[in-house]
Amino acid sequence: MIVAILYNIRSLYNVGSIFRTADAAGVEKIYLCGITPTPQDKYGFYRSQITKVALGAEKYIPWEYQKSATHLIKKLKKEGFKIYAIEQSKKSIPYDKLKIKNRQQKIALIVGNEVKGVSPSILKMADKIIEIPMYGKKESLNVAVAFGIVVFELLKIIKKQHRQKPKKKIK
Repeated sequence: MIVAILYNIRSLYNVGSIFRTADAAGVEKIYLCGITPTPQDKYGFYRSQITKVALGAEKYIPWEYQKSATHLIKKLKKEGFKIYAIEQSKKSIPYDKLKIKNRQQKIALIVGNEVKGVSPSILKMADKIIEIPMYGKKESLNVAVAFGIVVFELLKIIKKQHRQKPKKKIK
């Protein structure tokens, strides 16, 4: 089970893109924290910038707004989730080096603000900080693109590390 935590994302288009990608990857729920805009405004109307990019995913992927990412992370940890933050840090590991202990591991994947990233206080709460290696002159990717790369790599890692072994034939 994978859930996403969007922490202080500013762009409605990025939120919409993450909803669409989350749907494609089978993410079970999206938590919107801090200043991250929700698909619906306070009057219940869908925000056109999100719906334009999400293409309907915002209407059927469960989502929840939580003002405090800190409280949410504490709650998810109590529920058995491993918390993985996508961020460049001295403590980060390349995303493709991540080890997942079992196929049923509950994972919460955090992405942060387009400019400031994930705050140091949230990074301290993460079980792992994972990054996408950069080979060009730019040092980062768009947050929605980074989310897409990592969420699909997580699915690949889970599948690869936890392939079911064939049952032995009994004679």
